[in-house]
Amino acid sequence: MTSTGQDSTTNRQRRSRHNPHSPSHNSSVISKRGVKKGAVPRSSPSLAEVKKKGRMKKLSQAAEQDLIMGLQELDLNLEPKALSGTGLVFEEQLNEFHCLWDDSFPECPERLHAIKEQLTQEGLLDRCISFQARSAKKEELMLVHSLEYIDLMETTQYMNEAELRILANTYDSVYLHPNSYTCACLASGSVLRLVDAVLGAKVRNGMAVIRPPGHHAQHNLMDGYCMFNHVAVAARYAQQKHDIQRVLIVDWDVHHGQGTQFTFDQDPSVLYFSIHRYEHGQFWPHLKASNWSATGFGRGQGYNINVPWNQVGMRDADYIAAFLRILLPVALEFQPQLVLVAAGYDALQGDPKGKMAATPAGFAQLTHMLMGLAGGKLILSLEGGYNYRSLAEGVSASLHTLLGDPCPMLESPGAPCLSARTSISCTLVALKPFWEVLMQSAETLEEDCVEKDKEEGPWEPPVPQIMAWPMLCARTGLIYDRRMMNHYNLWDNHHPEMPQRISRIMCHLEGLGLTERCLTLPARPATDAELLTCHRWGWNHLTAHQCSSHASSAEYIARLRATENMKTRELHREGANFDSIYICPSTFTCAQLATGAVCRLVEAVLAGEVLNGTAVVRPPGHHAEWDAACGFCFFNSVAVAARHAQAISGHALRILIVDWDIHHGNGTQHIFEDDPSVLYMSLHRYDHGTFFPMGNEGASSQIGQAPGVGFTVNVAWNGPRMGDPDYLAAWHRLVLPIAYEFNPELVLVSAGFDAAQGDPLGGCQVSPEGYAHLTHLLMGLANGRIILILEGGYNLTSISESMAACTRTLLGDPPPLLGPLRPPLSGALASISETVHVHRRYWRSLRIRKVEDKEEEPSNSGLVTKKEPQPANPGSAKGMARPEENILEAGMGKATSASPVEESIPGQAKSEIATVELAKDKSLEVATGGAMLDQTTSEGPVGHTKLASCTDSQTPPSSPVQGTTPYIFPRNLIESLRTLELSNKTQKAPDSQTPEEKLLGEAAGGQDLDDSKLMGFGDTDEATFYAVTPLPWCPHLTAVCPIPAAGLDVTQPCQDCGSLQENWVCLSCYQVCCGRYINAHMIQHHEDLGHPLVLSFVDLSTWCYHCQAYVHHQALLDVKNLAHQNKFGEDMPRPH
Repeated sequence: MTSTGQDSTTNRQRRSRHNPHSPSHNSSVISKRGVKKGAVPRSSPSLAEVKKKGRMKKLSQAAEQDLIMGLQELDLNLEPKALSGTGLVFEEQLNEFHCLWDDSFPECPERLHAIKEQLTQEGLLDRCISFQARSAKKEELMLVHSLEYIDLMETTQYMNEAELRILANTYDSVYLHPNSYTCACLASGSVLRLVDAVLGAKVRNGMAVIRPPGHHAQHNLMDGYCMFNHVAVAARYAQQKHDIQRVLIVDWDVHHGQGTQFTFDQDPSVLYFSIHRYEHGQFWPHLKASNWSATGFGRGQGYNINVPWNQVGMRDADYIAAFLRILLPVALEFQPQLVLVAAGYDALQGDPKGKMAATPAGFAQLTHMLMGLAGGKLILSLEGGYNYRSLAEGVSASLHTLLGDPCPMLESPGAPCLSARTSISCTLVALKPFWEVLMQSAETLEEDCVEKDKEEGPWEPPVPQIMAWPMLCARTGLIYDRRMMNHYNLWDNHHPEMPQRISRIMCHLEGLGLTERCLTLPARPATDAELLTCHRWGWNHLTAHQCSSHASSAEYIARLRATENMKTRELHREGANFDSIYICPSTFTCAQLATGAVCRLVEAVLAGEVLNGTAVVRPPGHHAEWDAACGFCFFNSVAVAARHAQAISGHALRILIVDWDIHHGNGTQHIFEDDPSVLYMSLHRYDHGTFFPMGNEGASSQIGQAPGVGFTVNVAWNGPRMGDPDYLAAWHRLVLPIAYEFNPELVLVSAGFDAAQGDPLGGCQVSPEGYAHLTHLLMGLANGRIILILEGGYNLTSISESMAACTRTLLGDPPPLLGPLRPPLSGALASISETVHVHRRYWRSLRIRKVEDKEEEPSNSGLVTKKEPQPANPGSAKGMARPEENILEAGMGKATSASPVEESIPGQAKSEIATVELAKDKSLEVATGGAMLDQTTSEGPVGHTKLASCTDSQTPPSSPVQGTTPYIFPRNLIESLRTLELSNKTQKAPDSQTPEEKLLGEAAGGQDLDDSKLMGFGDTDEATFYAVTPLPWCPHLTAVCPIPAAGLDVTQPCQDCGSLQENWVCLSCYQVCCGRYINAHMIQHHEDLGHPLVLSFVDLSTWCYHCQAYVHHQALLDVKNLAHQNKFGEDMPRPH
C-alpha cells in the first residue's frame, strides 16, 4: 500500500540517497506533450483512402452495438477473485493390493477404508470437489525415476507370489502385489491431477488420499512401502508443465523421506523440509543423512532441512515450534509458488510406528500455517499412518482446515520440550550460513538467572479429545455505524483522526464486494455498566487512597457525557485538560457507540453467530486510561470488550490482546497489568521513550504486576522503517510462541494501521499483504475466534487497503503473496531479543538453551535394515562437519560465526551475484553525498538489475564441509529464477546506521529513498527523477514559534561557520545553520536543543527531524511566504 499518488512499486525497490531538488520532470517529455502516442505526420488522404474509410465506417456500425453490449457485460473490477474449493482425489481402486504373505502388514487397504468412513461421517466428501484419479504416464514418472526401474516395476504385474516375494526381499521394508504397479501409477497420477487443478485455478487447494505411500522411493529403488515418489514427481511435473520455478515440499511423516531428499539435494528450485523421528540414527531409515547436518550439496546447499526428533512422545507444541522457528521464516524467504506436503499421520498419538503424541488438532494447525504460503496453493499427499482411528481423524482435521474451517483449540499445547528445542537449535545453526532471515543475529544478551529446565519424564498421553467443528451461518461479522463520523475536530479540519477514516474503509470494502460476504451487525451504544468494567480503578486492588479514585471513574463517564451540552470554548478548554484530545458535542455519543459496537461483535462471536469479525469504529480506544482520555481515545473499546467477553462467558476467559498500532496502548496495558487471564502483547514505536505516548510505559521491561507478571509483553521498536519482515520475525520468534503457550480462548486485535506504508505518523512500511499474513497466523488460535478492532491509521488509502486485506483473510481467502522480503532490520531483531530476554523466565517457549548435542553414529546393534540406500551423491552421509560451539535457539543470545568463507577453493569459480547498473548521471553520487552502492549486492537495486548467472563450476565429489565452500545465498539463486520485474521489487535491508545517519539529513539528499514518498517519472537511460510528496501534517507543528519582528534574511550565514551555502533556519528559535553536506551544524543544533522543524533557504522546504520527513501544512505558510518574499521579492504562489 502506498500513499496517495505514490507509485506502488517504488517502496519495494532498493534505493540510494537522492537529491529531492532535482528536476521533477523530463523536459523532452514535456516538449512532446501535445503529440498523441503513436502519431505520425499527417498528409492529405487520396480519394481511394477516403472511400475505404467510408466503407469501414458503415461496416463497423453494426459491430459497434455488439462492442457496447460486450463492454457492459465485462467485469471491470480489477481486484483478483479468490479461488474457492478444495479438490479431493479418493480412488477405491487403490485398495486392490495388499501383502500376499503377511495379513498383518501395516500398509493395508483398511487404512483408506477408515479414512473414507470418517470423511463420510463428517460430510467432508460432499463439501470437496472430487477429481477422478488418473495413472501417471511413464514419461512423467521418468521425471524422477529411471526407465529401467519403471520397466522392472511394470513387470511385477505378471509375476507370481514367489517371484514377487523374491524381488521384494531385495529391497528394504516393501511388499509387492500384481496390482502394486497399477496402484502406484494411479497414486502418482492422482497428485498430478491435483497439481493441474490447483495451478489451473480450478480449486484453491487439494488432498490426495492415496496408497501406496511414496516419499521413501528413490531414483531406481523401492523403499519403505514406496514404489514411486509421488510428491517428487509432482514437483518436477509442476516445474515442467506449469513453469513453476520454486516448490516447497514439507514432509511431516514420522519417518524421514530420504527418497525425496536424495532427489532434490543438489537442486535450489525445490526446498525440502522434513520433521521426523531420528533418535540419533536408531530409528528407521537409520541414515546419517536424516540428521540436521544434511543441508544439501553444491547449488542445493541450504535447501535441504531436517528437524530430527531424538525422543518419542513429541507433541503439538514441538511441531508448531519447528514450523514457527524454522520452516515459516525460510519459506517466506524462498517464496514458493506451490507447496506439496508428504502428509503422513504416523506421528499422531496411538500410532504403533511413530510413538509420538501429536493430535489431529495439531496437524490442523500445521496445515493452517502452510495455507499462508504460495497464495494458498497447497496439496497434501497421504503418506504413512497406521493407527486407523488417528489416521482417519488426522486426514479429517487437515481436510477441514483446507476447506476453511477453524483450527480446533489444542488441549494442552504447552511449550516445546527440551529435546525439541535442542533439535531446533541444531537445525538453525546448520542453516544460518544459507538463509539471510536466519543469519541476522540480534545483540548479544547476558544470560540471566532462569529456572533451569528439567528433562521431562515419561509423558502419559491424555484421553484423545473429541474433535468439534462449528457449524456457522456466517463466517465474518462486520460492524459499522456512520453516526461515528459525527465526532470531528471543530478547530482543525486537517487533524489526522478525521471522520473520513471509517467511511473510506467502508467504501473500499463495499467496492471490493467484501461487505456482501460479511454478516453486517447493528451497532449499539455501550452501557454505563459495561464502561465501568474498565473505566474504574484496577482489578480487585483498591486501596483506601484509591477508593476516591474509584468514585471518580464514574465521574469521568459523567464528565464526558456533560460535554454534549458544552459550548465551543468550553469544549476546547476541556479537551486541553487531556493529552492529544479534541472534543465536540457528539464525542461522547460516538465513543459510547464505538465501544458498544465492539461488545456487540464479541457477543456474536461467542454465541457462534459468526466465527470472527471486523469492527470499523472510531474514535479509537487503546490509549484511554481508566479515568482519562488520551491520544484521540475516550473509552478503551478493546478492554471493555475483553471484560464483556469474560462476563458473558461466566468465567475468566483466556483472552489474547494483540496491539499492532504503531503507538503503545498504554491504557490497555494499565487496565490488565495485574490480570493473568488477559495476555497483552504490543508492537509499537518506542524510540527510547520519545515516541507517543512517551515515557517508559512501552518499554520491554514492563511485564505487568503480580499476579499478572509476564502477561504484559512489549516489543519496542526504537526507530522507523519497520516493515513486513520485522513484524513477521516478531510473530515467528515471540508473539506466536507465547500465544500458543497461553492458548487463548478469544483473540482481540487493536488493529491500528499507522505502521502501514505511507502513514504520516508511523514512519513504517508494513504492507496490506503483510497485515493479511499477520491476521492469518493469529487465526490459528482460539478456535478461529478473532476480532479486529480499528484503532489508529491516518493515511486513508493505507487503512482502507490494509483493513480490506485483513477482512479478506478473515473471510477465508489465502493471504496474498508477499513481495521479495529483505532480512529483518538489526534494530528490529535487537528489540525482539530484548523482549525475549525479559520474558524467557515466564514463557518456556522462549528460553535460550546452550546445547552440545554431538552428532552420534548409529549403533549397529538391533538394526533391521536389509540394505541401506545410498544417496545420489557418493559420500553424502560422510563429511558432515558439525559446529562444536555452543548453539543457541533462533536468533537469540550469542551469535555463532556463520559467514561463508569468501575465497574460492581450487577448481571452483566464484559464482556471479546480481550486479547493479548505476545511473549514468553523476548527480546521483552528489545526491548521495558521495556514497557509492555496493555493486555486488544480492538485493534488488535502484535502476536495472542483471540476473545472476548462478554458474556452478563443479560439485565436489564428496559432501562439502559446511562453511568451507564459496556459497551463494538461496536468496540469490531464487532471484536468478525470477523475472526481472520481480527482482527489481526487492527491498533493501538498510545497513546498521551511525547516530548521524539516523538523523536523516535535510533537503540536499538527506532523506532516504526508503522512507520518502516518491513518484518516478519515466524510464530513461540517463537518470531517474523523483518528486517528494511531503506529509500533510505532523504532530510537531506546535513547536513552530512566531516569526521574529526582524523577519527573515535568507542570505544570513551559518552562525557557527559563516557558510553561505545550503543554510537552514530553525522554526523554533530562528537560528540559522548549515546543512548536512556543508558542516552539518543544523544537525548538531537539533541534537543539542531538540527543535524538530527547520526551513531550507535553498528551496523553502520544511523538514521534521522527529518524523524524518518533509512537511507541508497551513501552519507553515506564513514563514514560507515571508522567506519567499525575502528571496524573490514577491509573495509565494498559492494554489487556487
